[in-house]
Amino acid sequence: MKTIAFNKVRSLAFGALVTGLTAGLALPAMAAGEEVEIPHQSWSFSGPFGTFDRGQLQRGYKVYREVCSSCHSMELVKFRNLAEPGGPGFNEEQVKVIAAEYDITDGPDDAGDMFDRPGKPFDSFPSPFPNEKAARASNGGSYPPDFSVFAKARANGPDYIYAVLTGYEEEPPEHVELREGMHYNHYFPGHQIAMAPPLSEELVDYTDGSPMTVDQYARDVASFLMWTAEPKLEQRKTLGLQVMIFLLVFAGLLYFTKQKIWRNVEH
Repeated sequence: MKTIAFNKVRSLAFGALVTGLTAGLALPAMAAGEEVEIPHQSWSFSGPFGTFDRGQLQRGYKVYREVCSSCHSMELVKFRNLAEPGGPGFNEEQVKVIAAEYDITDGPDDAGDMFDRPGKPFDSFPSPFPNEKAARASNGGSYPPDFSVFAKARANGPDYIYAVLTGYEEEPPEHVELREGMHYNHYFPGHQIAMAPPLSEELVDYTDGSPMTVDQYARDVASFLMWTAEPKLEQRKTLGLQVMIFLLVFAGLLYFTKQKIWRNVEH
């Protein structure tokens, strides 16, 4: 029942996010008649047999923690999810350490007051802002969307995330006049985005020898956000494969059964 309730909440949040992205997040619309093709990238989780790269998910979490979490929440993801099968592969002790890095507002206490405490594995990733108005005030009127299901908010979500993160250009084309406080991005709808380029070379320290480049950071965090949006992806693919094998065997049994029973019957 808990899994069903969680999936229902995730589905409702996904619908709200899609609505917000198209109507209520103060994001500019694509200019009339203009369409930019998002380049397709190669992902380890693509295809019927694809799986997540554990090292990439852990690096992607680090990029989210050190760069994205200052503006974007993940309120549908709990810290304990990081240790679940199919996820980044953190162990329980690591999850406790990660959770404790966050301050969680709790309460009320015996005096009726709210208080802050270190996060625990059962807590969700908190929002960096107390409410939407505070978020808009800190971001020039734009509302940073929650990242829980962001990768499923549009077709080819990981490709889109990667494209936007790597699509900033210092100088816009001559025919483009940027509005105040906006930045030019080749792949963002309308090409004008309120978020400044969040990534730069050697911004996040990788300890596994992976390149510390904008390209690598973008790939890693896009993969991580795909996992937050679809944490049961590997289990779903495994189940699908098992069902296909069962159906093939069942079809074979039906065929040979039919041949045995009806082989002497003229048609």
